[in-house]
Amino acid sequence: MSNTPVDKESAAKMLDQIKKARTTLLDEISKVIIGQEEVIRQILAAIFAKGHCLLVGVPGLAKTIMVKSAAKMLALTFKRIQFTPDLMPSDITGTTIIDDDGSGKREFKFVQGPIFAHIILADEINRTPPKTQAALLEAMQEKQVTVGKTTYELPRPFFVIATQNPIEQEGTYPLPEAQLDRFMFNIWVTYPSLAEEEKILAHTTSGEPPELKPVLTGKDILQVQSVVEKITVANHIISYCARLVRASRPREGEAPEFVRKLVDWGAGPRAGQYLIMGAKAFAAMDGRFHVSLDDVRRAAIPVMRHRIAPNFQAQSEGIDSVDIVKKLLATVEEPKVAKYE
Repeated sequence: MSNTPVDKESAAKMLDQIKKARTTLLDEISKVIIGQEEVIRQILAAIFAKGHCLLVGVPGLAKTIMVKSAAKMLALTFKRIQFTPDLMPSDITGTTIIDDDGSGKREFKFVQGPIFAHIILADEINRTPPKTQAALLEAMQEKQVTVGKTTYELPRPFFVIATQNPIEQEGTYPLPEAQLDRFMFNIWVTYPSLAEEEKILAHTTSGEPPELKPVLTGKDILQVQSVVEKITVANHIISYCARLVRASRPREGEAPEFVRKLVDWGAGPRAGQYLIMGAKAFAAMDGRFHVSLDDVRRAAIPVMRHRIAPNFQAQSEGIDSVDIVKKLLATVEEPKVAKYE
């Protein structure tokens, strides 16, 4: 995070461009995706904040089309990896082969795997064993891949958007906490409303889908990410994020009684970092150069949903992590801003 001051006039111009780009992106993707506007906003916010997303939803909610459409509008290379029980790490990262150049001379040559793209769709990531899931760890965190003794840089920008089916759990391998924590947002894709579903049926059964036009390039996205990093965050916002995260930990002194009663473990420091970065992205997408408490609240559920573990008592009472985050937002007091007379 950086609060390095920038020229106000140029900053205002860049933020205005980001706001217009957000509007254009939402308008463009609405040609193929009916509804799900908040889901798309959260995906864009994660991309602008250099984060990765986990999309959770039942089959048939256009998760794959959503990601492919985002890649087209952002003029980025896109690869889809279907995760299966027999998928190996080298199927993702690539492998070294012995290459014959035709003259009888042989040499080792690295053949890149599908991970070498700007946007990676890790489809049904929980269907592959932990060994293969772990192949994404270095790529997501370090933006690089190590094969043997050689490290290869991944293209910039780089994002992993993984999907999961929350219903069918037979034959799946739940993501370990270290892997889950790499995802900035856990985004739930819900069923459309009646009006939206009627539009979906009308649009998807009447011919070819419309072509999407690129709105931003990879270079544009890198510039947007640079602007987002420089969004101003006041001290009381940082304090609020820290207290919100600490309140989710049952063994902390700041934890309210319901957290001590219903939670096994809470969110770590990375949750606070992602709260601030997500709030910065939402602020930039609204054309503002400062973060508000509303921006933090907007990021709270997708950031903390997968970082809080409800215990058996909570599960028996039908209380999940989203309920706990909502209760935290209602319980943790907003910081008092010092007033100057």
